[in-house]
Amino acid sequence: MQSRTPRVTQQPAPHRADIEAGLTAELAPVVAGARRRALRDGDRQIDTAHLLHSVIESDPAVRAVFAGDPQVARVLGYLVQRSIGYGLRWQGAVEDSGALPLVGEADVAGWSPGAVSAMRHALAGAAARGDQRADGRDLLAALAADQGCRAVEVLVRAGVDTEVLAGRLREEFRQV
Repeated sequence: MQSRTPRVTQQPAPHRADIEAGLTAELAPVVAGARRRALRDGDRQIDTAHLLHSVIESDPAVRAVFAGDPQVARVLGYLVQRSIGYGLRWQGAVEDSGALPLVGEADVAGWSPGAVSAMRHALAGAAARGDQRADGRDLLAALAADQGCRAVEVLVRAGVDTEVLAGRLREEFRQV
């Protein structure tokens, strides 16, 4: 007798190595820094705020995209507060910006679905420019584009207009 339940074929879940294989030498330490932040903060997964914090601190090209040092300082100020107050409501919760489903293809051990989505979009952005590897600006562009992620929440609270930021990034990519 055949089952009346339709068979659902699932794609194999991506692995962390699949995501990290397409990173530039400059972006690989960003991921390592985000992983350290997640562990230090007691989070189970790297989320988009961890990625944002790490990429801003480690990549001068990313900092240059912002509207000057005061804006960078405000963003970093919010990110630093994450472990001492701001962002405590995130602890123990999985970030879900809605960009990817919570299970299945977004299931990458140690990564929130929003962070997986950001990394995938960063890689796609690099590929669209003809680059094989993503850099910090690709990651920032991907983070700024996901209006439901924690990174955008931090950016907006710090007074960053994410549409203007995305426009600056598009302009920079045209000049490359």
